[in-house]
Amino acid sequence: MEQSTPWEFSDDRGRLVVAGTRPERIVAYIPAGATLWDHGIRPAGLFGSQHDGVAADPAKAGELPLDEIPYLGSGSALHPDAVLAARPDLVVAVTYDGEQVYGLEAKVAQELEEQVPVATVAVGPGRSLAEVRERFAALAGSLGHGEPLTLAKELDDAEDELRRAGGGPVRPRVVALSPAGSDKVHLARPGTWPDLRALAEHGVELPEPAAGAGAGTNWSTVGWAEAAALAPDVVLIDVRANAARVEALRTDEHWRAIESRVQLLPWNPEAPVSRRAHTRFFTEVAGAVRAAAARK
Repeated sequence: MEQSTPWEFSDDRGRLVVAGTRPERIVAYIPAGATLWDHGIRPAGLFGSQHDGVAADPAKAGELPLDEIPYLGSGSALHPDAVLAARPDLVVAVTYDGEQVYGLEAKVAQELEEQVPVATVAVGPGRSLAEVRERFAALAGSLGHGEPLTLAKELDDAEDELRRAGGGPVRPRVVALSPAGSDKVHLARPGTWPDLRALAEHGVELPEPAAGAGAGTNWSTVGWAEAAALAPDVVLIDVRANAARVEALRTDEHWRAIESRVQLLPWNPEAPVSRRAHTRFFTEVAGAVRAAAARK
């Protein structure tokens, strides 16, 4: 007879991740760790991506107590030994393409997978925000944790509020962006970000940016004049540590024109994927859209 496996999870690279017992010590990519925290799971360690520095980025951390959970490094500075020293029985990360473990260099990921199970959740363009949320919920559930049922009602209410705000007679234009400096900006392509697609599905107007010189799958890199030409009423501005600060942008006249007329709302493109986090996000965007509509 074949012996049953005490714990297993089919991850989003199409791999069956198995462990002899249900994992309890989990090392996670920061946003994944923040999501697990919202499900009642305390990570044993955290790591960043190639865009992060020597310290954990608070913007990515959700409600994680960063002063209490070891940060193991990021990008090329993250060594497998640092992860293994945290004694994980599971590593949790995300994947954008369904193949690569985001945040880990390929060699590091391979070395880790030879010694510890690694599970990924897909967060790329091919999946809706609700689907990403459900996949993280499935992972947390397999680990014996879940969100309170009351949060489902709160999320439903927030979605209703967003639909009412976005479906009024005046429809403010919402643009999400990541400042690269006073000379250029990365404009988010709404169709490639699950959270932005969710806003559009609830009636929020998000104009599509024109292709820039640095056009990519997720971003269109242009000058601030092109950003101003979108005539935004609400700007979701990237607040991660690798994005330029607002203070550094004010030498550009086009940014000054944008800032003088828009409702600015902090945006984390790598926010936790949980009912709690999405309730907060939808509520904040609905409030910003209502305020912008009242000004028009």
